[in-house]
Amino acid sequence: MDTNSKKALLVGVQLPKVPEIELQGSLAELQRLVHTLGYETVGMLTQKRSGTSGALVLGEGKLRELAKWTGGPGVVASQVIRKKTKAAERLEEEAIVGEDDEEEIIVENSPLPDGATADVVIFDCDLSPSQLRNLESAAGVTVLDRTGVIIEIFSRHARTPAAKLQVEIARLNYMAPRIRETGGGASDRQGGGVGGKGAGESSQELDRRHIRDRIKELKTELESVQKESSVRRSRRTKENAVALVGYTNAGKSSLMRAMTGSEVLVADKLFATLDTTVRPLYPESVPKVLLSDTVGFIKKLPHDLVASFHSTLEEALNANLLLFVVDSSDPTFRSQLQVTREVLGEIGALDLPSKIILNKRDRLSESEVESLRQEFPEAIFLSTRNPDDLKSLRETLLRFFEKDMQDAELVIPYQVQGAIGEIRRVMRVLEETYDERGVKLKVRARMEDLQRVKSKFSL
Repeated sequence: MDTNSKKALLVGVQLPKVPEIELQGSLAELQRLVHTLGYETVGMLTQKRSGTSGALVLGEGKLRELAKWTGGPGVVASQVIRKKTKAAERLEEEAIVGEDDEEEIIVENSPLPDGATADVVIFDCDLSPSQLRNLESAAGVTVLDRTGVIIEIFSRHARTPAAKLQVEIARLNYMAPRIRETGGGASDRQGGGVGGKGAGESSQELDRRHIRDRIKELKTELESVQKESSVRRSRRTKENAVALVGYTNAGKSSLMRAMTGSEVLVADKLFATLDTTVRPLYPESVPKVLLSDTVGFIKKLPHDLVASFHSTLEEALNANLLLFVVDSSDPTFRSQLQVTREVLGEIGALDLPSKIILNKRDRLSESEVESLRQEFPEAIFLSTRNPDDLKSLRETLLRFFEKDMQDAELVIPYQVQGAIGEIRRVMRVLEETYDERGVKLKVRARMEDLQRVKSKFSL
């Protein structure tokens, strides 16, 4: 399927107590997600609703308006009538009464262009399997929800074995309850036999069992990969580590490249980075400081993806310092920062020392910068295009790790081998002189490193 030719209609639902500006921001973010998939957004529809639990999410009028974009019938095709319980009938009546009071709003108030039809409809909320089925029946085209779009992006961007396994687990968990509704398998009964259920399993039951078995296999593979990652992390526990965390596309990878000189992927797309990258500051500092670039966050990030990427986020949990990178030119960055804090809170990383990086300051006016300085007095303003800003951040990081160090003098006799190399690796040499006793070094180091070197080389 050529995704470049796909034309998408975006649909948003404004719930009570949700400001319109927040809805518009969420739809703008969905549009960027859709663009990342290669789709073209041809229009947006929104409607105020009391909830999203109805059979169609939208009211009948809005559903017919949606069908004009897709060429669909605008109504749900008749299904096999099943006897409803009294409770179900009562809930349905309440939903119908609620629809009469709904107020519609349009985010993008442009008429339907001549000949412009949507190939896919994407909702900015999660849809149940039955809602997907009903909406596709009324629209006549494929319908996706926000979670489905995010999982598809993750699937395309995963590169390392761990990321691929994590995304596959989340994708299968998402697919499992939707097999029947999306037509993934007929309802015929399979022959009974060893391991069968009663007279036999239906195709859907068989498919679901295969998915459960596959998820179990993937989790076993992932545990093996995670053990290897844990070993690598344990080797770095003595290192000074800084983790870049924040919303997707906030500029973490650009900052990583600027501070380390590494060729990490930098792209103006959501979720361009899914795999944690660890690199030392360049030029290399003494003591060495490692910088890690982590997967970005987003509003309504599917829980399965948060859970499956737990091991990736552990890189942040093992850091000495967290740098919350935000796009200061984005008017919604405050809510983005809150999303980042909430996700990190799920893994217990909020107790770590942290600093806020207000990135992309070159896109702000002086008055905007001054206003933000008053609101975030402890924040670090920078642009990755400004060498002075990068130098200042580097010095800030070094001061952070030096605050618990102390100055000391060491005398290394000329006959002692390897001591000077070890000292230069873990300590900052402030002064170096020579006399008849040997090399005299004035250093700045952590107490444990001083004691270890003195003991190792009998200094």
